[in-house]
Amino acid sequence: MDKPLASESISFSANQIRIQERLAIFLAFIAGYIDATGLIKWKTYVSFMSGNTTQLGTSLSTDKYGIIITSFTVIACFLLGIYAGTCLSLCKRIKNQILTFHIVSGILIFYTIIAYFYNINTISSIAIIGFSMGIMNTIVTSVGNQKVNTDFVTGTLNSLARNTAMLSMTNNKTERKQYKANAIHLLLLWIGFLSGAFTAPFLLSFLGNWSFGFPAILLLICGSWISVFNIKLNTHT
Repeated sequence: MDKPLASESISFSANQIRIQERLAIFLAFIAGYIDATGLIKWKTYVSFMSGNTTQLGTSLSTDKYGIIITSFTVIACFLLGIYAGTCLSLCKRIKNQILTFHIVSGILIFYTIIAYFYNINTISSIAIIGFSMGIMNTIVTSVGNQKVNTDFVTGTLNSLARNTAMLSMTNNKTERKQYKANAIHLLLLWIGFLSGAFTAPFLLSFLGNWSFGFPAILLLICGSWISVFNIKLNTHT
């Protein structure tokens, strides 16, 4: 839930917000691509847990054991991924955000190589990809003071509508500026996810078993970009 602006105590520079926004959109694109790929390949969402929870609930009442197993597996592994990613971000010994990019990319590359030579069953596939999506969801959790989720869009659309409503209801110039900025960030995030999902069917037919190699490479590129940015930032400071 969004809090009034007066209660926010953390301030971010325009440069930090710009970097957070670009990262969030980039990760949302990857999440949309992977989620759509999982839906096409396995008829299961690998990042959209609301849909999986609905499927799990309806399957429990209709004794569809196959869907029960797949839905429960991906939900559990997604939660484990978020747990692992959060522990990494809070670990005092690990100060480099780039490590998380490399971990997620490494999981996707490992899965892609194994899947090329062997037939990985659906349960194992959604467990691995769902876990990686959970970790990726912890890389960017806010843009400025606006909390975001890059792996699913229900919360994004909720916050977009709320910020738009608060923008239309306030006359305070500072608040209007902040609510407008938040709404734009959230809209771009949604467009990023939508664009990834739109791209997936085309690349899946072209890449085949290498379909998860595409987001893995994007994550490596993004990690390298962040590394270069951090070096420049440290040099200037």
